[in-house]
Amino acid sequence: MASTRRHRYSDGQGFGDPYEGFDLDPPTYRVNGRLVDPADDHALAELVDEAEIDPEAVDAAALVEVGLAYAAIEEYEQAVDSFSRAVAYADEDSPTAWEAWVNKGVAHAQLGEYDEAIGAYREALRIDDDGEHAAAAETNLAYALWELGDSSGPLDRAERAVELDPRLPQAWYNRGFFLAERGLHEEAVRCFDTAISLGLRDSSVRGERDRSLAFLEADLVEGETEAEPEAREESEPDRARDVDPGAREAADADGSDDPAVSERGE
Repeated sequence: MASTRRHRYSDGQGFGDPYEGFDLDPPTYRVNGRLVDPADDHALAELVDEAEIDPEAVDAAALVEVGLAYAAIEEYEQAVDSFSRAVAYADEDSPTAWEAWVNKGVAHAQLGEYDEAIGAYREALRIDDDGEHAAAAETNLAYALWELGDSSGPLDRAERAVELDPRLPQAWYNRGFFLAERGLHEEAVRCFDTAISLGLRDSSVRGERDRSLAFLEADLVEGETEAEPEAREESEPDRARDVDPGAREAADADGSDDPAVSERGE
């Protein structure tokens, strides 16, 4: 049976003038919608005072995953920030810290910040310089050093990467590239062939291999061209050697064939 009682609703107090919007968020967490996308899940984290965060409550591995997600969509600045936080909250020298440092280096390199990338790779290698993925870190470090203008360090790092993981095709490609830059094209071709055999078959590898082969062929042609005059210089004196006519006549009179030989009588 429906109630016949009439309910009295509050008339309210109306809105103030000017009207102030209602928000459940504490003032500390309010964001400027013109500067920060309020739909961004990480906007709140940007405003939290990290000094108030309990490090034990932070999942550093999850921060690495967030950074990788940013890197996957080429948002490298956000990726760097996430990896930096992962480093800050991970246990020092832990595998998570190592992974964060390496990926931080990759993100910096993508932004062209090679100095920062080098520092991140070296920090990762300080933690673990012969682990499962150390060869990849050495390979990336070699690339960053090269981009920064280092002419000697990259080859050393590439050699180390090949030593750590002979099955890493990028390591062989880097070694071949740096050898080619030093003019050691024959060794470079062997490195490129190894990289291709390990599955690295993109156009850049074949292009560098063809470039080294072209240098080898040019050197071969140049060597043959230089060898021909040398051969003539060595053979022409035998054919054009002048002989003293007086010596020849004396030799004919004596019946001797070699004017340079004389016998002493007793």
